[in-house]
Amino acid sequence: MVRVVDVETGAGGARVHWYEAQGGHAPRTVLALGHGAGGGVEARDLQALAAALPADGVSVALVEQPWRVAGKKVAPAPKTLDVGWRGVWPELAGAGVPVVAGGRSAGARVACRTATELGALAVLALSFPLHPPGRPEKSREAELTGAGVPTLVVQGARDPFGRPEEFPRDGGFELVQVEHGDHGFAVPKRADLTQDEALAVLTAGVREWTARIGK
Repeated sequence: MVRVVDVETGAGGARVHWYEAQGGHAPRTVLALGHGAGGGVEARDLQALAAALPADGVSVALVEQPWRVAGKKVAPAPKTLDVGWRGVWPELAGAGVPVVAGGRSAGARVACRTATELGALAVLALSFPLHPPGRPEKSREAELTGAGVPTLVVQGARDPFGRPEEFPRDGGFELVQVEHGDHGFAVPKRADLTQDEALAVLTAGVREWTARIGK
């Protein structure tokens, strides 16, 4: 079951969709995930993690930014996204266990920018937008490498916002590659793995990493 909590922030009303850790015990970690600028918490990667991680004792919180809750189609400026995320943080940290900050695309950027300030245990960056498509000179590498906490990047091999080989090898983060995946981890029908198999690569990488950093 999903528990939905509305939270008022300085950027408007946000919404947290809680997928609680299973087993009847308190979670060992909270994995908080924000969505991208072009979609919401229904994204396939966010939903896959919300389905998989609770069995490991991890509560997954999918955070719906105020602009999305309000029904707007265009995301606001990064500073406003950060305000919304900060406003939700007390709800995320309320369980009294470490919180891994994360998200996909724009949500990953928010997590990186605010991780140290908010006291996040680590950052999970799904489809980190290293640069705008076709504009590698407009690099956002500094946001990623400046997170200041252990960081995992999960990137599709065909992501036009940054293919895995474009990321710095000495950036101080780990990287999991999803073969054939695009920015939304969609794989072509002709690929040698199915969509479910691609998402299994993603969830397996995140599960192994969260188990390690949570010790």
